[in-house]
Amino acid sequence: MAGENLKVLNALDVAKTQWYHFTAIIIAGMGFFTDAYDLFCISLVTKMLGRIYYHVDGSPKPGSLPPNVSAAVNGVALCGTLAGQLFFGWLGDKMGRKKVYGLTLMVMCLCSIASGLSFGRDAKAVMTTLCFFRFWLGFGIGGDYPLSATIMSEYANKKTRGAFVAAVFAMQGFGILAGGIFAMLMSAGFQVWFKAPAYEVDPIASTAPQADYLWRIVLMVGALPALLTFYWRLKMPETARYTALVAKNAKQAASDMSKVLQTDIEADHPPKPAADPALAAADKNSYGLFSNEFLRRHGLHLLGTASTWFLLDIAFYSQNLFQKDIFSAIGWIPPAKTMSAIQEVFTIARAQTLIALCSTVPGYWFTVALIDVIGRFAIQIMGFFFMTVFMFALAFPYNHWTKPENRIGFVVMYSLTFFFANFGPNATTFVVPAEIFPARLRSTCHGISAASGKLGAMVGAFGFLYLAQNKDPKKTDAGYPAGIGVKNSLIVLGFVNLAGLLFTFLVPEAKGKSLEDMSGENEEEAPAS
Repeated sequence: MAGENLKVLNALDVAKTQWYHFTAIIIAGMGFFTDAYDLFCISLVTKMLGRIYYHVDGSPKPGSLPPNVSAAVNGVALCGTLAGQLFFGWLGDKMGRKKVYGLTLMVMCLCSIASGLSFGRDAKAVMTTLCFFRFWLGFGIGGDYPLSATIMSEYANKKTRGAFVAAVFAMQGFGILAGGIFAMLMSAGFQVWFKAPAYEVDPIASTAPQADYLWRIVLMVGALPALLTFYWRLKMPETARYTALVAKNAKQAASDMSKVLQTDIEADHPPKPAADPALAAADKNSYGLFSNEFLRRHGLHLLGTASTWFLLDIAFYSQNLFQKDIFSAIGWIPPAKTMSAIQEVFTIARAQTLIALCSTVPGYWFTVALIDVIGRFAIQIMGFFFMTVFMFALAFPYNHWTKPENRIGFVVMYSLTFFFANFGPNATTFVVPAEIFPARLRSTCHGISAASGKLGAMVGAFGFLYLAQNKDPKKTDAGYPAGIGVKNSLIVLGFVNLAGLLFTFLVPEAKGKSLEDMSGENEEEAPAS
């Protein structure tokens, strides 16, 4: 078996960077562009949904989503993503990456469009329909995580593999940016076409009837970039590593890679005859996910990738909770009653776009530039370290930062935590699980690691939503019980980041090594075994 696959895998490991590699980044990256657009654009329109569907006559403030509805609208896609990561991760190892890859994109596109077409006679019906479609949207997005990472890592050479996989993930930054820019453009246009007064001037007229179209358009447009690459996803050949190591057809793998890499690659020997299926099955399943052998070889690795992603996403997603307070504090977002519904969407989108442009996008591309220079381990340790430092620096002197003259410093510190999340564990936790597990379990293990991350996202997004409430029950947001306050929540997040730093020591460095060296498959294929 080693001889059969040796030339194919070696050819992939030492292949020069070619146009096809960049094509693969764009094809896989457009999925992540859509993922980020769809997951984050909902935060741009939730305020508007509250104004449209939960208006209260005579209230001094615009309508807002009740806590349970807000949690459902914002979080149901995360639940779907978790389920999709586990299901499609497993399916990608069973059926092959190519067969499942187009399916995830189609689910994402259809549900993205359907989200904007959410219907119903009353607010409850509209929100229920929206949540239904956003769950299945998340399900498709979840499948894109393990499949895109696995496909890109299996196509790439060992010299630039980290940068290629990180570049796919970095398209998330452009997705967030595009969501903010598109929402700004549409809301600016709507403000010109459908003028409306501020809420404090006229509560009813401040929400123009046409505002109901704006949030639907913003949600639906996310499907377009992915649809543009759907054809090319279907045309991508199966990865050579899956074909050679899992499907056991080195000749087909050599043929596929000869076409895409534009070079002649031949298998050393013809594929094994199908006359001995029992032997082939035994070889294919030399050890499974729940075996003692997997536990011995990769148990700590899986614990490391899953725990670091879980801890990262607690901090990463909970940080989003404080954005509205920070934006309001520095005057980026004025009080809601001083704006119309459409103007509020523009203002929130502008703030998100600035954060994405100044810290989120640069952080991703710093990782792409340096991951194959200084390594995954160093970037992840550094990221968690600085996230811990800046979180504690925000938390302990929190009262100092709330004073008007110190607000700009607070925003700078806050932006730096985002920068080092993206030039750090937010990128590396995606890359590493695609490099260190065997080909037959690679997609599954990446799915498990990613699902752990989404579990952390739920803890961050909802646990801290309640935890960060004021200690005084009279000062909490409407419908929420008393919490431990923002300062204590930031301290907890600092310790979460510190735990992530410690668990990073369970994860091996993959820089400059072949996938087979990292997974131990070269040992499995040795003649003596």
